[in-house]
Amino acid sequence: MTIPEAAQLVLQAGALGESGAIYVLNMGSPVRIMDLAEKLIRYYGYTPNEDMPIEIIGLRPGEKMYEELTLDEEEQSLLETTHNRIYRTQPLAIDDKAFPARLAALMEASQINAPELLDLLRELVPNYCCARKS
Repeated sequence: MTIPEAAQLVLQAGALGESGAIYVLNMGSPVRIMDLAEKLIRYYGYTPNEDMPIEIIGLRPGEKMYEELTLDEEEQSLLETTHNRIYRTQPLAIDDKAFPARLAALMEASQINAPELLDLLRELVPNYCCARKS
């Protein structure tokens, strides 16, 4: 997504006007970086790997081959908006009655017990993922 596309998405989502809603842009099919590089090189009148070499450097720290825009559960329940490429996610259900007690336990564990804290986070946020230390 380019910076202008991201800015346009923010403006369009803001115009939809639902306070607190989370929006997802349908960006179309993924684009292979190699194809993009070759097209850009040809666009400027060069031949890929002859006039201009393409160096494959691999992933840098923090980079991913695929970006998950929604959780699996959210993907199943995306709602259409008035914009044909913007969807709204459905919030995941939270047990309102159990939440205050779990939050209090979480705050207490944050002061003294890191393993218990991580276990409580996993209870509150089922999709929370954190590497366990052996």
